[in-house]
Order: sequence, then structure tokens, then C-alpha cells
Amino acid sequence: MKIAVTGANGFIGRHVLSVLNKRNIPCVAVDLNPPDEANAALADEWCQMDIHNPPANLFERIGRPNACIHLAWGGLDNYKSLRHFEVELPAQFRFLNTLVREGLQSLIVTGTCFEYGMRTGELFETMETRPTNAYGFAKDTLHRQLQFLREDTPYALTWGRLFYLFGKGQSPRSLWGQMQIAVARGDTRFPMSGGEQLRDYLPVEIVAEHLVSLAVAQADIATVNICSGHPISVRSLVEQWIASNDWQILPDFGCYPYPTYEPMEFWGSAAKLTNWLQSFNRRR
Repeated sequence: MKIAVTGANGFIGRHVLSVLNKRNIPCVAVDLNPPDEANAALADEWCQMDIHNPPANLFERIGRPNACIHLAWGGLDNYKSLRHFEVELPAQFRFLNTLVREGLQSLIVTGTCFEYGMRTGELFETMETRPTNAYGFAKDTLHRQLQFLREDTPYALTWGRLFYLFGKGQSPRSLWGQMQIAVARGDTRFPMSGGEQLRDYLPVEIVAEHLVSLAVAQADIATVNICSGHPISVRSLVEQWIASNDWQILPDFGCYPYPTYEPMEFWGSAAKLTNWLQSFNRRR
């Protein structure tokens, strides 16, 4: 078995490569930029390319993998940017369409909880999608395009809707990244929102494990939430981070308004993922 990973230099990509390396699964890392020394050692082969302008014989070029974990997506610092569907969406579909038509049999693509839109409470894979920001709309549209592609060229498709992640290498603009910077600076207080919003968080290492398991199985399980299934307030999460890392910093609640592009309380149902993982582990 060989697995390709796009966006291999990214936050999730690095952790996916680490899991593949630990499981001794041959992999081809695909990214626009060359890797640093640490990341280079995790993959059997590195393929530097721009997925917006891929080379001829794409599937052959990335080593004819059995499955591809597709993580690449630009402009994640602004969920409202029209770039998501003006630039990213057509490029993403062209790239994946080419891979499938040239012979890829199994594709695992990361989606987003923003596909569900402004819904409150527990979110299930069977719900109709209602994205309200450009990023969620573009991801939802790509998913629909890939489903139509299956009717013309059959292949196994798993669409993993990611909720919230945290961990090593995350963007400095993220909550986790901002806390890391504040602690490193020696700040005694950390300004944030009121912290009462409920979210669904997973360490990135666990997300990477799930993605690799889905790729190894070459499963065709349609849409699956990749989440904890347990809501936690942002206030509680920050307090847990401080306590577990023994940081000498205090959260300063109420400094910023709550974001308007997401509901106050939402989390994912993890039942489908949990049941599938249990079945997968029994077969191993």
C-alpha cells in the first residue's frame, strides 16, 4: 500500500506524515513548497507541485498511490474570502478529477463543520448542508462535484468533516497559537471573548490517526464527522490548557466580541466515526 498526502507541509499534513511513518506505511508527500529537514524525513518521497497547475501524468507523477489524503487548501486565514470559490474550488476539482480519471481508486478529502451552517446543537452527517460563509460553501460544492464524478468514474470517496483542532504547528492566528505566543512572551493575562461558546475540539494528533485509518481501509463511507462528539466551552478549554501545561497566565474574558460567522453552541456527532473505527480495529 502507498498513500499520497497533499498539503503535506501544512498543520495537519505534518501530523499525518508522522502517523504514516510510525505505522511504516509508504507515502508520497505533495506540497507547493519543499519540506524542512524534520518533515522531509517522514515521507518516502516528496513531490513538489502546485495543485493549481499540476504536471502532466499527475497520477503517475505522485507514484500511483492506492489512496490519497487530500488536505491542501489555500486562504484558510479568511473564511469569508471569495477566493475560496473563485480560485480554490475550480483548482481543487480539476486536480482531484484528474487523479481519479487517471486511476486513483480511493480518496479521503477533508471538509469542514462550516458546511452545516448556522445550526445550534449536535450536528449529524445526515443533515442537509447550509453553509453561510465562502469557505463552507466552496467545500460543500467540491463535495457535491466529487459525488457527481463518482457517477462517471467510480471510486471510493470519504468526506471527513473537520471540527476544531489544536496542537503543535497550528497557525499563530488560532486560539492555541495565540496562547503559545502569549506564554512565550511572558504575558500574565490572555485577552479573549467571553468564552461561553460551545465547540468540539480534538488534538491534531488524533485527527491525523483517524485520517490515516480511513485511508488504509480505502473505505467508501461517504460523509463522516471527525470530531470528539463532546461539547466544551472555550472558557473551559483554555483553563484546561493552562492547568495541564502549568502556564503562568490568566484568561481575560470579555475583551473581544463573539464571532458572527458561527453559532454559539454546536458540536459534532461522533457516532458514525466511533462505530466505524471499532469495526476497523476489529478487522486489523
